[in-house]
Amino acid sequence: MSWLNFLSFGGIFVLCAIAWLGSENRRVIPWKVILWGIALQLILGLLVFTFPVTRFVITVISNGINAVLDATEAGARFLFGPLFVPDPSATPGPILVGRWIARAITPPYVPVAGDRLSPENLSMDYIFAFRALPLVIFFSALMSLLYYLGVIQPIVKFFAKIFRRSMNLSGAEALSGSMNIFVGIESALVVRPYLASMTRSELCAVLTCCYGSIASTVLALYAGALRPTFPNITGHLVSASIMAIPACFVISKLLVPETEVPKTLGALPEEDPENDRMTADRPSGAMESVILGAMDGVKLAIAIAALLIAILGLVALVNLFFANLAGLATSSNLFVRRIGLIFQVITLQNIVGALFVPLTFITGVSANWNEIWEASVLIGRRLLETEVPVYRQLGVLASQGAISDRALLIISYCLCGFAHLPSVGIFVGGFSSLIPSRRKDLASLGWKALWGATLATLMIGCVAGVFYFGNPSVLRG
Repeated sequence: MSWLNFLSFGGIFVLCAIAWLGSENRRVIPWKVILWGIALQLILGLLVFTFPVTRFVITVISNGINAVLDATEAGARFLFGPLFVPDPSATPGPILVGRWIARAITPPYVPVAGDRLSPENLSMDYIFAFRALPLVIFFSALMSLLYYLGVIQPIVKFFAKIFRRSMNLSGAEALSGSMNIFVGIESALVVRPYLASMTRSELCAVLTCCYGSIASTVLALYAGALRPTFPNITGHLVSASIMAIPACFVISKLLVPETEVPKTLGALPEEDPENDRMTADRPSGAMESVILGAMDGVKLAIAIAALLIAILGLVALVNLFFANLAGLATSSNLFVRRIGLIFQVITLQNIVGALFVPLTFITGVSANWNEIWEASVLIGRRLLETEVPVYRQLGVLASQGAISDRALLIISYCLCGFAHLPSVGIFVGGFSSLIPSRRKDLASLGWKALWGATLATLMIGCVAGVFYFGNPSVLRG
Protein backbone atom coordinates (compact mmCIF):
# COMPACT_ATOMS: atom_id res chain seq x y z
CA MET A 1 0.00 0.00 0.00
CA SER A 2 1.34 3.46 -0.93
CA TRP A 3 0.32 7.03 -0.29
CA LEU A 4 -1.52 6.96 -3.63
CA ASN A 5 -4.03 4.47 -2.19
CA PHE A 6 -4.70 6.87 0.70
CA LEU A 7 -4.96 9.75 -1.76
CA SER A 8 -7.58 7.82 -3.74
CA PHE A 9 -9.53 7.14 -0.52
CA GLY A 10 -9.41 10.79 0.47
CA GLY A 11 -10.41 11.77 -3.07
CA ILE A 12 -13.81 10.10 -2.56
CA PHE A 13 -14.67 12.54 0.22
CA VAL A 14 -13.12 15.54 -1.56
CA LEU A 15 -15.44 14.88 -4.50
CA CYS A 16 -18.39 14.70 -2.09
CA ALA A 17 -17.29 18.03 -0.58
CA ILE A 18 -17.13 19.61 -4.05
CA ALA A 19 -20.67 18.42 -4.75
CA TRP A 20 -21.83 19.77 -1.39
CA LEU A 21 -20.33 23.20 -2.17
CA GLY A 22 -22.52 23.31 -5.29
CA SER A 23 -25.61 22.05 -3.46
CA GLU A 24 -29.00 23.74 -3.74
CA ASN A 25 -29.46 23.25 0.00
CA ARG A 26 -26.25 22.74 2.01
CA ARG A 27 -28.16 22.44 5.29
CA VAL A 28 -29.84 19.21 4.19
CA ILE A 29 -27.20 16.49 4.15
CA PRO A 30 -28.51 13.05 3.12
CA TRP A 31 -26.17 11.11 5.39
CA LYS A 32 -27.73 7.71 4.69
CA VAL A 33 -27.38 8.14 0.93
CA ILE A 34 -23.77 9.34 1.24
CA LEU A 35 -22.53 6.73 3.69
CA TRP A 36 -24.31 3.76 2.14
CA GLY A 37 -23.50 4.90 -1.41
CA ILE A 38 -19.79 5.10 -0.59
CA ALA A 39 -19.97 1.82 1.36
CA LEU A 40 -21.54 -0.02 -1.59
CA GLN A 41 -18.77 1.18 -3.90
CA LEU A 42 -16.05 0.19 -1.45
CA ILE A 43 -17.60 -3.24 -0.87
CA LEU A 44 -17.77 -3.91 -4.59
CA GLY A 45 -14.22 -2.60 -5.03
CA LEU A 46 -13.02 -4.86 -2.20
CA LEU A 47 -14.63 -7.86 -3.87
CA VAL A 48 -13.35 -7.05 -7.36
CA PHE A 49 -9.75 -6.25 -6.45
CA THR A 50 -8.88 -8.31 -3.38
CA PHE A 51 -10.96 -11.51 -3.25
CA PRO A 52 -9.56 -14.31 -5.46
CA VAL A 53 -13.02 -15.77 -6.07
CA THR A 54 -14.44 -12.46 -7.25
CA ARG A 55 -11.38 -11.74 -9.37
CA PHE A 56 -11.83 -15.17 -10.95
CA VAL A 57 -15.44 -14.26 -11.72
CA ILE A 58 -14.27 -10.99 -13.31
CA THR A 59 -11.81 -12.95 -15.44
CA VAL A 60 -14.55 -15.39 -16.47
CA ILE A 61 -16.87 -12.51 -17.40
CA SER A 62 -14.10 -10.84 -19.38
CA ASN A 63 -13.24 -14.05 -21.21
CA GLY A 64 -16.91 -14.72 -21.93
CA ILE A 65 -17.58 -11.27 -23.32
CA ASN A 66 -14.31 -11.36 -25.26
CA ALA A 67 -15.46 -14.60 -26.85
CA VAL A 68 -18.71 -12.89 -27.79
CA LEU A 69 -16.75 -9.98 -29.26
CA ASP A 70 -14.67 -12.36 -31.35
CA ALA A 71 -17.79 -14.15 -32.52
CA THR A 72 -19.36 -10.82 -33.46
CA GLU A 73 -16.62 -10.20 -35.98
CA ALA A 74 -17.73 -13.25 -37.98
CA GLY A 75 -20.75 -11.33 -39.22
CA ALA A 76 -18.72 -8.18 -39.85
CA ARG A 77 -16.08 -10.21 -41.69
CA PHE A 78 -18.73 -11.72 -43.99
CA LEU A 79 -20.13 -8.26 -44.75
CA PHE A 80 -16.91 -6.24 -45.16
CA GLY A 81 -14.41 -8.96 -46.01
CA PRO A 82 -11.13 -10.10 -44.37
CA LEU A 83 -9.24 -6.99 -45.45
CA PHE A 84 -11.32 -4.69 -43.24
CA VAL A 85 -12.05 -7.30 -40.55
CA PRO A 86 -9.01 -9.59 -40.40
CA ASP A 87 -9.24 -13.04 -38.91
CA PRO A 88 -6.64 -13.18 -36.12
CA SER A 89 -6.64 -16.98 -36.26
CA ALA A 90 -5.71 -17.04 -39.93
CA THR A 91 -2.15 -17.54 -41.07
CA PRO A 92 -0.79 -14.31 -42.51
CA GLY A 93 0.05 -14.58 -46.13
CA PRO A 94 0.21 -12.77 -49.42
CA ILE A 95 -2.90 -11.88 -51.37
CA LEU A 96 -1.81 -11.56 -54.95
CA VAL A 97 -0.83 -14.67 -56.97
CA GLY A 98 2.45 -13.16 -58.07
CA ARG A 99 3.45 -12.44 -54.50
CA TRP A 100 2.46 -15.98 -53.46
CA ILE A 101 4.62 -17.51 -56.19
CA ALA A 102 7.50 -15.26 -55.26
CA ARG A 103 7.23 -16.37 -51.63
CA ALA A 104 7.33 -20.02 -52.72
CA ILE A 105 10.87 -19.66 -53.98
CA THR A 106 12.15 -17.19 -51.37
CA PRO A 107 13.16 -17.53 -47.69
CA PRO A 108 10.48 -18.21 -45.03
CA TYR A 109 7.58 -15.79 -44.82
CA VAL A 110 8.26 -12.31 -43.46
CA PRO A 111 5.34 -9.87 -43.15
CA VAL A 112 5.50 -6.91 -45.52
CA ALA A 113 3.21 -3.98 -46.27
CA GLY A 114 0.10 -5.07 -48.09
CA ASP A 115 -0.24 -8.48 -46.47
CA ARG A 116 -3.67 -9.52 -45.21
CA LEU A 117 -2.75 -9.31 -41.52
CA SER A 118 -0.09 -6.67 -41.72
CA PRO A 119 0.10 -3.97 -39.02
CA GLU A 120 -1.58 -1.32 -41.15
CA ASN A 121 -4.63 -3.57 -41.58
CA LEU A 122 -4.85 -4.10 -37.84
CA SER A 123 -4.68 -0.38 -37.04
CA MET A 124 -7.57 0.84 -34.87
CA ASP A 125 -7.74 4.04 -36.91
CA TYR A 126 -8.23 1.99 -40.06
CA ILE A 127 -10.81 -0.54 -38.96
CA PHE A 128 -12.93 1.27 -36.33
CA ALA A 129 -16.02 1.65 -38.55
CA PHE A 130 -15.82 -1.94 -39.70
CA ARG A 131 -15.04 -3.65 -36.37
CA ALA A 132 -16.28 -1.41 -33.56
CA LEU A 133 -19.63 -0.24 -34.89
CA PRO A 134 -20.83 -3.77 -35.81
CA LEU A 135 -20.29 -4.68 -32.15
CA VAL A 136 -22.95 -2.13 -31.22
CA ILE A 137 -25.42 -3.79 -33.56
CA PHE A 138 -24.68 -7.26 -32.25
CA PHE A 139 -24.83 -6.29 -28.58
CA SER A 140 -28.09 -4.44 -29.13
CA ALA A 141 -29.55 -7.62 -30.63
CA LEU A 142 -28.14 -9.71 -27.78
CA MET A 143 -29.58 -7.42 -25.08
CA SER A 144 -32.95 -7.46 -26.81
CA LEU A 145 -32.89 -11.27 -26.80
CA LEU A 146 -31.88 -11.42 -23.12
CA TYR A 147 -34.69 -9.02 -22.22
CA TYR A 148 -37.19 -11.14 -24.16
CA LEU A 149 -36.00 -14.26 -22.34
CA GLY A 150 -36.44 -12.51 -18.98
CA VAL A 151 -32.76 -12.65 -18.01
CA ILE A 152 -32.23 -8.93 -17.39
CA GLN A 153 -35.35 -8.05 -15.37
CA PRO A 154 -34.50 -10.06 -12.22
CA ILE A 155 -30.97 -8.60 -12.17
CA VAL A 156 -32.34 -5.06 -12.47
CA LYS A 157 -34.83 -5.62 -9.64
CA PHE A 158 -32.11 -7.18 -7.46
CA PHE A 159 -29.91 -4.10 -7.69
CA ALA A 160 -32.90 -1.78 -7.40
CA LYS A 161 -33.90 -3.38 -4.09
CA ILE A 162 -30.34 -3.03 -2.75
CA PHE A 163 -30.13 0.65 -3.73
CA ARG A 164 -33.61 1.49 -2.41
CA ARG A 165 -33.28 -0.22 0.96
CA SER A 166 -29.70 0.77 1.73
CA MET A 167 -29.88 4.41 0.62
CA ASN A 168 -33.61 5.03 1.32
CA LEU A 169 -34.28 6.02 -2.29
CA SER A 170 -37.65 6.13 -3.95
CA GLY A 171 -38.57 2.99 -5.86
CA ALA A 172 -38.76 4.82 -9.20
CA GLU A 173 -35.27 6.35 -9.07
CA ALA A 174 -33.75 3.11 -7.75
CA LEU A 175 -35.35 1.08 -10.56
CA SER A 176 -34.36 3.59 -13.24
CA GLY A 177 -30.81 3.77 -11.91
CA SER A 178 -30.47 -0.02 -11.89
CA MET A 179 -31.72 -0.19 -15.46
CA ASN A 180 -28.89 2.14 -16.45
CA ILE A 181 -26.46 -0.71 -15.88
CA PHE A 182 -27.83 -2.25 -19.09
CA VAL A 183 -29.37 0.54 -21.18
CA GLY A 184 -29.21 4.30 -21.69
CA ILE A 185 -32.15 6.67 -21.87
CA GLU A 186 -34.45 3.63 -22.19
CA SER A 187 -34.05 3.30 -18.42
CA ALA A 188 -36.54 6.14 -18.01
CA LEU A 189 -39.21 4.18 -19.86
CA VAL A 190 -39.56 1.59 -17.08
CA VAL A 191 -40.78 4.37 -14.75
CA ARG A 192 -42.45 6.56 -17.36
CA PRO A 193 -45.80 6.83 -15.47
CA TYR A 194 -43.95 8.36 -12.51
CA LEU A 195 -41.65 10.79 -14.33
CA ALA A 196 -44.07 13.73 -14.41
CA SER A 197 -44.71 13.53 -10.65
CA MET A 198 -41.07 13.01 -9.64
CA THR A 199 -39.52 15.48 -7.25
CA ARG A 200 -36.74 17.74 -8.45
CA SER A 201 -34.24 15.59 -6.53
CA GLU A 202 -35.52 12.41 -8.17
CA LEU A 203 -35.23 13.91 -11.66
CA CYS A 204 -31.67 15.02 -10.95
CA ALA A 205 -30.79 11.52 -9.71
CA VAL A 206 -32.30 9.83 -12.78
CA LEU A 207 -30.49 12.22 -15.15
CA THR A 208 -27.19 11.84 -13.30
CA CYS A 209 -27.42 8.04 -13.56
CA CYS A 210 -28.00 8.37 -17.31
CA TYR A 211 -24.91 10.57 -17.68
CA GLY A 212 -22.72 8.65 -15.25
CA SER A 213 -23.17 5.10 -16.56
CA ILE A 214 -22.82 3.33 -19.88
CA ALA A 215 -25.19 1.12 -21.82
CA SER A 216 -24.17 -2.48 -22.35
CA THR A 217 -24.71 -1.96 -26.07
CA VAL A 218 -21.63 0.27 -26.30
CA LEU A 219 -19.49 -1.57 -23.76
CA ALA A 220 -17.92 -3.51 -26.61
CA LEU A 221 -16.59 -0.28 -28.15
CA TYR A 222 -14.47 0.45 -25.11
CA ALA A 223 -13.45 -3.14 -24.53
CA GLY A 224 -12.23 -3.51 -28.10
CA ALA A 225 -9.82 -0.59 -27.71
CA LEU A 226 -8.16 -1.93 -24.53
CA ARG A 227 -8.28 -5.72 -24.86
CA PRO A 228 -4.72 -6.11 -26.23
CA THR A 229 -3.13 -4.48 -23.15
CA PHE A 230 -5.96 -4.91 -20.63
CA PRO A 231 -7.52 -8.37 -21.25
CA ASN A 232 -9.79 -8.12 -18.19
CA ILE A 233 -11.21 -4.75 -19.25
CA THR A 234 -14.71 -6.05 -20.02
CA GLY A 235 -15.18 -7.44 -16.51
CA HIS A 236 -13.94 -4.19 -14.99
CA LEU A 237 -16.27 -2.16 -17.20
CA VAL A 238 -19.17 -4.22 -15.87
CA SER A 239 -18.06 -3.57 -12.27
CA ALA A 240 -17.57 0.14 -13.09
CA SER A 241 -21.11 0.31 -14.49
CA ILE A 242 -22.50 -1.13 -11.24
CA MET A 243 -20.33 1.11 -9.02
CA ALA A 244 -21.37 4.18 -10.99
CA ILE A 245 -25.01 3.98 -9.91
CA PRO A 246 -24.51 4.43 -6.13
CA ALA A 247 -21.83 7.04 -6.93
CA CYS A 248 -24.36 8.96 -9.05
CA PHE A 249 -26.94 8.78 -6.26
CA VAL A 250 -24.41 10.10 -3.73
CA ILE A 251 -23.40 13.09 -5.84
CA SER A 252 -26.91 13.92 -7.13
CA LYS A 253 -28.39 13.88 -3.62
CA LEU A 254 -25.67 16.28 -2.49
CA LEU A 255 -26.30 18.60 -5.44
CA VAL A 256 -30.10 18.47 -5.15
CA PRO A 257 -31.06 17.07 -1.73
CA GLU A 258 -34.51 15.57 -1.27
CA THR A 259 -36.86 18.00 0.49
CA GLU A 260 -40.17 16.43 -0.58
CA VAL A 261 -41.85 13.06 -0.22
CA PRO A 262 -41.44 10.97 -3.41
CA LYS A 263 -44.54 9.22 -4.67
CA THR A 264 -42.83 5.80 -4.84
CA LEU A 265 -40.95 6.03 -1.53
CA GLY A 266 -40.87 2.67 0.24
CA ALA A 267 -41.49 0.28 -2.66
CA LEU A 268 -40.48 -0.47 -6.24
CA PRO A 269 -43.10 0.58 -8.80
CA GLU A 270 -44.82 -2.15 -10.70
CA GLU A 271 -43.91 -2.57 -14.33
CA ASP A 272 -46.46 -0.98 -16.64
CA PRO A 273 -46.55 -2.81 -19.99
CA GLU A 274 -48.51 0.00 -21.63
CA ASN A 275 -45.82 2.55 -20.89
CA ASP A 276 -42.72 0.43 -21.10
CA ARG A 277 -41.56 0.37 -24.70
CA MET A 278 -39.50 -2.73 -24.08
CA THR A 279 -42.64 -4.67 -23.13
CA ALA A 280 -45.27 -2.75 -25.08
CA ASP A 281 -43.51 -3.65 -28.33
CA ARG A 282 -42.64 -7.09 -27.02
CA PRO A 283 -41.68 -9.32 -29.95
CA SER A 284 -43.64 -12.47 -30.56
CA GLY A 285 -40.56 -14.68 -30.60
CA ALA A 286 -36.85 -14.87 -29.88
CA MET A 287 -35.85 -14.34 -33.51
CA GLU A 288 -38.03 -11.25 -33.81
CA SER A 289 -36.40 -9.85 -30.67
CA VAL A 290 -32.98 -10.34 -32.26
CA ILE A 291 -34.11 -8.61 -35.46
CA LEU A 292 -35.67 -5.66 -33.64
CA GLY A 293 -32.62 -5.33 -31.42
CA ALA A 294 -30.33 -5.36 -34.45
CA MET A 295 -32.41 -2.62 -36.10
CA ASP A 296 -32.11 -0.50 -32.97
CA GLY A 297 -28.39 -1.21 -33.01
CA VAL A 298 -28.12 0.06 -36.59
CA LYS A 299 -29.72 3.34 -35.53
CA LEU A 300 -27.35 3.61 -32.57
CA ALA A 301 -24.26 2.82 -34.67
CA ILE A 302 -25.25 5.47 -37.23
CA ALA A 303 -25.85 7.98 -34.42
CA ILE A 304 -22.41 7.24 -32.91
CA ALA A 305 -20.72 7.61 -36.29
CA ALA A 306 -22.53 10.88 -37.03
CA LEU A 307 -21.73 12.24 -33.57
CA LEU A 308 -18.04 11.40 -33.88
CA ILE A 309 -17.81 13.01 -37.32
CA ALA A 310 -19.51 16.20 -36.10
CA ILE A 311 -17.79 16.55 -32.71
CA LEU A 312 -14.28 15.61 -33.81
CA GLY A 313 -14.65 17.86 -36.84
CA LEU A 314 -15.64 20.84 -34.66
CA VAL A 315 -12.75 20.18 -32.27
CA ALA A 316 -10.34 20.02 -35.20
CA LEU A 317 -11.76 23.30 -36.56
CA VAL A 318 -11.18 25.11 -33.26
CA ASN A 319 -7.66 23.66 -33.01
CA LEU A 320 -6.98 24.86 -36.56
CA PHE A 321 -7.86 28.38 -35.44
CA PHE A 322 -5.40 28.04 -32.53
CA ALA A 323 -2.77 26.71 -34.94
CA ASN A 324 -3.19 29.77 -37.17
CA LEU A 325 -2.67 31.99 -34.14
CA ALA A 326 0.44 29.97 -33.32
CA GLY A 327 1.78 31.03 -36.70
CA LEU A 328 2.11 34.55 -35.30
CA ALA A 329 5.28 33.32 -33.55
CA THR A 330 7.19 34.18 -36.73
CA SER A 331 6.09 37.82 -36.63
CA SER A 332 8.69 40.59 -36.35
CA ASN A 333 6.53 42.36 -33.76
CA LEU A 334 7.57 41.30 -30.25
CA PHE A 335 4.06 41.48 -28.77
CA VAL A 336 2.47 39.54 -31.65
CA ARG A 337 5.29 36.97 -31.54
CA ARG A 338 4.66 36.33 -27.85
CA ILE A 339 0.96 35.73 -28.56
CA GLY A 340 1.97 33.20 -31.20
CA LEU A 341 4.32 31.43 -28.79
CA ILE A 342 1.48 31.07 -26.27
CA PHE A 343 -0.86 29.51 -28.82
CA GLN A 344 1.74 26.96 -29.87
CA VAL A 345 0.81 24.93 -26.81
CA ILE A 346 -2.91 25.75 -26.73
CA THR A 347 -5.45 23.24 -28.01
CA LEU A 348 -8.92 22.40 -26.80
CA GLN A 349 -7.54 19.14 -25.39
CA ASN A 350 -4.87 20.98 -23.40
CA ILE A 351 -7.37 23.53 -22.11
CA VAL A 352 -9.75 20.94 -20.67
CA GLY A 353 -6.77 18.89 -19.51
CA ALA A 354 -5.52 21.82 -17.44
CA LEU A 355 -8.98 22.30 -15.92
CA PHE A 356 -9.14 18.65 -14.86
CA VAL A 357 -5.65 18.40 -13.32
CA PRO A 358 -6.80 18.95 -9.69
CA LEU A 359 -9.67 16.47 -10.01
CA THR A 360 -7.46 13.91 -11.72
CA PHE A 361 -4.76 14.25 -9.06
CA ILE A 362 -7.12 13.41 -6.18
CA THR A 363 -8.03 10.10 -7.84
CA GLY A 364 -4.49 8.94 -6.99
CA VAL A 365 -3.80 8.10 -10.61
CA SER A 366 -0.03 8.56 -10.36
CA ALA A 367 2.84 10.31 -8.62
CA ASN A 368 4.38 11.18 -11.99
CA TRP A 369 3.47 14.57 -13.42
CA ASN A 370 3.53 13.34 -17.04
CA GLU A 371 1.04 10.58 -16.22
CA ILE A 372 -1.16 12.99 -14.28
CA TRP A 373 -1.18 15.33 -17.28
CA GLU A 374 -1.93 12.53 -19.77
CA ALA A 375 -4.78 11.30 -17.55
CA SER A 376 -6.18 14.82 -17.16
CA VAL A 377 -6.16 15.39 -20.90
CA LEU A 378 -7.96 12.09 -21.53
CA ILE A 379 -10.61 12.74 -18.87
CA GLY A 380 -11.07 16.29 -20.10
CA ARG A 381 -11.36 15.14 -23.69
CA ARG A 382 -14.25 12.87 -22.70
CA LEU A 383 -16.24 15.99 -21.83
CA LEU A 384 -15.81 17.31 -25.40
CA GLU A 385 -15.28 14.33 -27.69
CA THR A 386 -17.30 11.57 -25.95
CA GLU A 387 -15.60 8.54 -24.44
CA VAL A 388 -15.24 6.53 -27.69
CA PRO A 389 -12.13 8.21 -29.19
CA VAL A 390 -10.68 8.70 -25.71
CA TYR A 391 -10.78 4.98 -24.91
CA ARG A 392 -9.06 4.34 -28.21
CA GLN A 393 -6.33 6.86 -27.34
CA LEU A 394 -5.97 5.23 -23.91
CA GLY A 395 -5.41 1.91 -25.67
CA VAL A 396 -2.72 3.49 -27.84
CA LEU A 397 -0.91 4.96 -24.82
CA ALA A 398 -1.09 1.62 -23.00
CA SER A 399 0.30 -0.29 -25.98
CA GLN A 400 3.20 2.18 -26.17
CA GLY A 401 3.95 1.80 -22.45
CA ALA A 402 3.36 5.52 -21.97
CA ILE A 403 1.24 5.00 -18.83
CA SER A 404 1.48 2.63 -15.87
CA ASP A 405 -0.95 -0.16 -15.06
CA ARG A 406 -2.32 1.89 -12.16
CA ALA A 407 -3.04 4.87 -14.40
CA LEU A 408 -4.56 2.58 -17.05
CA LEU A 409 -6.94 1.03 -14.52
CA ILE A 410 -8.06 4.28 -12.89
CA ILE A 411 -8.51 6.14 -16.17
CA SER A 412 -10.57 3.28 -17.65
CA TYR A 413 -12.92 3.55 -14.65
CA CYS A 414 -13.10 7.36 -14.81
CA LEU A 415 -14.02 7.30 -18.50
CA CYS A 416 -16.82 4.75 -18.01
CA GLY A 417 -19.83 7.04 -18.47
CA PHE A 418 -21.78 9.28 -20.84
CA ALA A 419 -20.64 12.43 -19.01
CA HIS A 420 -20.00 14.61 -22.05
CA LEU A 421 -21.55 17.67 -23.67
CA PRO A 422 -23.45 15.84 -26.48
CA SER A 423 -25.33 13.87 -23.80
CA VAL A 424 -27.00 17.04 -22.56
CA GLY A 425 -28.97 17.34 -25.76
CA ILE A 426 -29.63 13.60 -25.95
CA PHE A 427 -30.89 13.08 -22.41
CA VAL A 428 -32.55 16.43 -21.73
CA GLY A 429 -34.21 16.31 -25.14
CA GLY A 430 -35.26 12.68 -24.65
CA PHE A 431 -36.73 13.31 -21.21
CA SER A 432 -38.47 16.47 -22.41
CA SER A 433 -40.28 14.45 -25.07
CA LEU A 434 -41.49 12.05 -22.36
CA ILE A 435 -42.55 14.72 -19.84
CA PRO A 436 -42.99 18.08 -21.64
CA SER A 437 -44.59 19.55 -18.51
CA ARG A 438 -41.21 19.32 -16.71
CA ARG A 439 -39.16 20.85 -19.52
CA LYS A 440 -38.14 23.83 -17.38
CA ASP A 441 -36.90 21.62 -14.54
CA LEU A 442 -35.06 19.37 -16.97
CA ALA A 443 -33.33 22.32 -18.62
CA SER A 444 -32.04 23.61 -15.28
CA LEU A 445 -31.06 20.15 -14.04
CA GLY A 446 -29.34 18.99 -17.25
CA TRP A 447 -26.04 20.80 -16.66
CA LYS A 448 -26.10 20.12 -12.92
CA ALA A 449 -26.55 16.41 -13.58
CA LEU A 450 -23.68 16.46 -16.11
CA TRP A 451 -21.39 17.97 -13.46
CA GLY A 452 -22.63 15.40 -10.94
CA ALA A 453 -21.97 12.51 -13.33
CA THR A 454 -18.45 13.80 -13.98
CA LEU A 455 -17.75 13.78 -10.24
CA ALA A 456 -19.36 10.32 -9.92
CA THR A 457 -17.15 8.78 -12.63
CA LEU A 458 -14.09 10.29 -10.93
CA MET A 459 -15.33 8.75 -7.67
CA ILE A 460 -15.36 5.21 -9.06
CA GLY A 461 -11.85 5.91 -10.37
CA CYS A 462 -10.92 6.71 -6.76
CA VAL A 463 -12.42 3.40 -5.61
CA ALA A 464 -10.30 1.54 -8.17
CA GLY A 465 -7.26 3.46 -6.93
CA VAL A 466 -7.96 2.52 -3.29
CA PHE A 467 -7.79 -1.22 -3.95
CA TYR A 468 -5.10 -1.44 -6.63
CA PHE A 469 -1.82 -2.57 -5.05
CA GLY A 470 0.19 -3.27 -8.18
CA ASN A 471 -0.99 -6.83 -8.85
CA PRO A 472 -0.80 -7.30 -12.66
CA SER A 473 -3.36 -10.13 -12.53
CA VAL A 474 -6.04 -7.52 -11.84
CA LEU A 475 -5.59 -6.29 -15.40
CA ARG A 476 -4.47 -9.39 -17.22
CA GLY A 477 -5.90 -12.35 -15.32
